[in-house]
Amino acid sequence: MNLPTYLQQRLLRQATEPCYRQLCVTCLQPPFGCYCGEVVPFDPGMDFVILIHPLEVKRRIATGRMSHLCLEGSRLLAGRDFSNDVRVERILADPGRYSVMLYPGPTAIDLSKVAAYERALIFPRERRLTVFVMDGTWRTVRPMVRSANLAKLPRISFSLERTSGFRTVRKQPAPGCFSTIEAIHQTIELVGASRGFAVESRRHDVLLKVFERMVTKQMECVKTNQSRARDRGPSCQ
Repeated sequence: MNLPTYLQQRLLRQATEPCYRQLCVTCLQPPFGCYCGEVVPFDPGMDFVILIHPLEVKRRIATGRMSHLCLEGSRLLAGRDFSNDVRVERILADPGRYSVMLYPGPTAIDLSKVAAYERALIFPRERRLTVFVMDGTWRTVRPMVRSANLAKLPRISFSLERTSGFRTVRKQPAPGCFSTIEAIHQTIELVGASRGFAVESRRHDVLLKVFERMVTKQMECVKTNQSRARDRGPSCQ
């Protein structure tokens, strides 16, 4: 191949390849993977405080940020140890809130195994249910869970027979493990009705819709990179 032909083919290839370096300032995705157009914020009848590990902040597949964009009234707080975090302390001290942690464990109430009428009795109706959710890998969130103030919170969990929709994008350590956004969706599915949210409206399904779009785009990106491996093209990550 002569030089002019090579240069012409390179320009054509560059013109048809996705732009990886230009990122959306909101979702941090490149233009071809931006999911902001799919986001339809809604009020789930409860507040979610998403505690994101610093290593997760810059990950474009961080579903905690994705959840935050969809949930009205939610908060996205970065950190490793929240024992003395004034933002968290302020939320916990609010008498109008009833705070719980969404995290499995021997003391956690498995909402999937509680009848619907019993779920309505678990949380005080006169206080705003506030759910703390950890966003990070299972290894990185364990120290976060042990934060002195958070460790005292009542825990809730759920159980599902299906596997996570992350598929090959991010491997889950066990079949019962799910991404942050899937866990939040399932919590709303189980608790929403008792908090005044119309679950039958399926508005909360926007969480899974945005998540599925991200996963699909990432898988397409992986396949594209694999096919261009010899060209040493830029990576999606």
